[in-house]
Order: sequence, then structure tokens, then C-alpha cells
Amino acid sequence: MTAPASARWHIRHQRLIEYDIIGTSNLFDPQNDALLAGGRIKGGRRFVVIDENVARHCADTVAAYFAHHRIDARVVGFPGGEANKTMDAYLGILRELDSFPIHRRDEPIIAIGGGVLTDVVGFVAGSYRRGVPHIKVPTTLMGYVDASVGIKTSINFNGRKNRLGSFEPPQRVLLDRAFLQTLPHRHILNGVCEIIKLAVIKDAALFRQLELHGADAIAARFQDEHGGKILDRAIAGMLEELQANLFEETLARTVDFGHTFSYGLETHHDDLLHGEAVLLDIAVSLLIAGRRRLLSGDEVDRVFRLLAELGVTLDTSVLDAGPMWHALMDRVEHRNGLQRVPIPDGLGRCVFVNDIAPQEIESSITMLIDRTTRKNDSILEC
Repeated sequence: MTAPASARWHIRHQRLIEYDIIGTSNLFDPQNDALLAGGRIKGGRRFVVIDENVARHCADTVAAYFAHHRIDARVVGFPGGEANKTMDAYLGILRELDSFPIHRRDEPIIAIGGGVLTDVVGFVAGSYRRGVPHIKVPTTLMGYVDASVGIKTSINFNGRKNRLGSFEPPQRVLLDRAFLQTLPHRHILNGVCEIIKLAVIKDAALFRQLELHGADAIAARFQDEHGGKILDRAIAGMLEELQANLFEETLARTVDFGHTFSYGLETHHDDLLHGEAVLLDIAVSLLIAGRRRLLSGDEVDRVFRLLAELGVTLDTSVLDAGPMWHALMDRVEHRNGLQRVPIPDGLGRCVFVNDIAPQEIESSITMLIDRTTRKNDSILEC
């Protein structure tokens, strides 16, 4: 007898990723049909998850919009904030969704809120019935320029940030700057930190825009012409990095600047916003770059002057080399065995390093604390 031949099948399939990011205004005006994408213009159902703070301003308007279009809408409130980016929140939304049947392809879920909400709802959409379409409507500056424009979804798990998640492209992202008008000032600055990240690590022209017009844009809550141009350039820069690497096949990512040490700070300080942690990471990374002669002293000073001019501030009291080092070690696992830490080697340029040591973090923290406590230094507390 002869042994049976072994069988082998090889399957290959490429999924097309295609979605639109659309600037709009008066989103809930009945004449604006942007929210009706992917479904029947008249009739049907929508499952809508909305940030509770946003709902206080426009819950009645949202209900009236869908009623006008004869759409049966289930509107579910979500408390928002990092503390609610949990398995319990994820399962709670799934239970609400499962009690309100929607068509699998032509009745998209709609997520209206900040980055935490769009992350959680995106994960819900990607896992319910193995995937249903969803639309993202960011209402915070952080969501507008960062969290909503890519395809990553996530929840926190086991005390670790974004430990569970998936890649799930939205059907579309709708950007309406009017939402930013009611944001608290602290949350405006929280999003500005992500714009600063892009300016320092990849876009010197955006950095110059911030120097010239950033303070006025912040004061206007990005409702003015300069604010609109800053937002558009920041989003274009983010997408330039993301589009060619949506599934993170390449793990050396420029947009990870500020997202190495910050994870350790966020998990140890519940009251620290994401952008504030990113800013501290950026500041430490700048000083590492300066010590390594990748940045000149003038370039480092220029960044810190920009922070002062924008009123973006640093709370150095939360800096702790231990959690920051452990965060770097976790990033090594996430980045497949190498640190791959993006560091500027000139404003608007980037290199990746793999040899940061604990002592380098400690000395940079010491330098940063010294810098922010100098009598003539205008960097404040965040």
C-alpha cells in the first residue's frame, strides 16, 4: 500500500477598503442627506449611539432629523471618556443593538461622539453579525483629526489601553466643525496636541501654520478660516501616513510619535487626557532627540515656544520613568520585538530608534522638569 498524498490548499483574497471622509455643515438639517448614506432615503432604521454631552445640545434635533426622513431611529446615550472604553460598555451597546434589528448591509450604525465612542462603536460594528456598516461623526477635536479618520477600533482590557480591537473601515466619516464650538477649552487643547505631533514629526509647513495662526484658531475653536486650513492639513497628513499602511503591516509608523511612553502615563493617571499624555511623551522625546544631536537646541526651543504661544501646557508632576519604561517594553511587543520609536531629526522629519535606555528616559524627565520650572519659562501646567 502507498501512503496517500498530502493535500494542500492556498487561499488568497484581497479586501477592498474604500470610504469617504467628508466635510459638511448643518449636519442635522433635514435638507442635508449626508447621514442617510448607505440606506434608503425614505424609511428604514438606524441604530444611533451618541455621546451624552452632545445629546444635551442636540438630542431633539437628531430625533427630528430622522423623523423627517421617516426613519425609525433607536438613539442610545454613551457617557464617553476613557473610563468607559470597556468590555462592559461594548457589551451594553451590543445588547441594545441586538434588541433593535437592523438590516445587515443597508442600515448602518451611526456613532456621534468623541474618539472613545467611535472606537467602541466601530468595534461593535465590526463584530456584530461579523460586520455591519457604520458611519462616524466625530464631535471632539481629538476625534476630528485623529481617532475617527482611520480604521482602528478598540476597547481597553485587563488594565491595558486598546488591548482588544480590530481594523474595521467605516462607510464614511462626516466632519462638521460646528461641534467644536461647545467643547471645553481643555478638550480643544487635547486635540491640538495631536496636531502638534504631526507638525513636529512630519510637516514643517503645518508647524509654521501653528506658529502663525494656531493661537487665533484655538481662540475661535477652529471656526475661522485659518483653523479650517490647519484642520484640513492635519487630516491630510494623517491620511497620507495611514492610507498606505491601514492594517499596520509596517510597524515603524511616523504617527506613533508621542505614543510610546504616553501609554504608561495614561494607565497610571485616570484624570490625564490622551492628548496631554501624548504631549508629555513628545516633550521627553524632543529632549532625547536634542541629547542625541538629532535636533538643534534652537529647534527644541522653537517647539517649546510654540507650546507656550498656544497655551498648551505640561503637567510634569505625572512623569514617572518606571511606567514609561514599562510602556516602552510593551510597545516592543506591539512592534514585534523592536522599539521602533519615532524621533524627530529636524522639524518635520523622522527617524526610528531601537536603543533607548531607562537612564535616557530618567535624564530627559529631569531636564524637562528643570526646563518647565525656570522662572522665565512660559510653559505652564496641563
